Amino acid sequence: MDKFILEVCVDSVESAVAAAKGGATRLELCANLIIGGTSPSPYLFEEIRKHTQIPIHVLLRPRFGDFCYTESEFAILKQEIAAFKRMGAEGAVIGILTPDGNLDQQRLAEMTALAPGMSLTLHRAFDVCKDPIQAMEQAIALGFSTILTSGQKNSALEGAELIAELTAQSAGRIAIQAGSGVNAQVIKQLYPLTKTTAYHMSGKMTLDSRMRYRKEGVSMGIGSVSEYEIWQTNEEAVREARTVLEGL
Repeated sequence: MDKFILEVCVDSVESAVAAAKGGATRLELCANLIIGGTSPSPYLFEEIRKHTQIPIHVLLRPRFGDFCYTESEFAILKQEIAAFKRMGAEGAVIGILTPDGNLDQQRLAEMTALAPGMSLTLHRAFDVCKDPIQAMEQAIALGFSTILTSGQKNSALEGAELIAELTAQSAGRIAIQAGSGVNAQVIKQLYPLTKTTAYHMSGKMTLDSRMRYRKEGVSMGIGSVSEYEIWQTNEEAVREARTVLEGL
């Protein structure tokens, strides 16, 4: 395959460097991948820029949970997209829904107006919207270049049927990017089913903390996750995915 997108979601400098070395075509930069991603620090963006010039699309999400935002949360999102635009981010990854499950076109239009020239991805808010075909057409009209989707299922492989339908109906007007559970083997399975040429992955591995002293019985957040485990992008996993895409 000559033209493809291999986007890797990262929340650290180390992961960003590994993704770039592995052959990612761009980064989705976020914080808190363990909860699906939230808006990253601008200082993280600046530090990554010191180590790689790979294009960066910044995820903008003010909190964990649904995609129906208060006025204060929306104000924050608008400030963030304008700030990352000034800092030189190549793209933004955004999504807002109305309480009835449709795209909030008015608010999304306000955000896109703040980011002229940036590539815009509609994130997985799309996967919990009411009507995916209608939402795709609205995203195209709003000027989005990409929809990141698992096909409204828990994994892209499970959602292959909808991803294929979206890819066919989009007819090249917008990139349908398969995400959730994506790796080299999944790409091999998904491409014949969907014909999409855009993929999103984390390629994560779990590293053991460098801490030798470990206080037991104290949780700093999600009780089921150890504070002494660190998620980081595996360079080789990204390279394997890139090799598959080049061979399709």
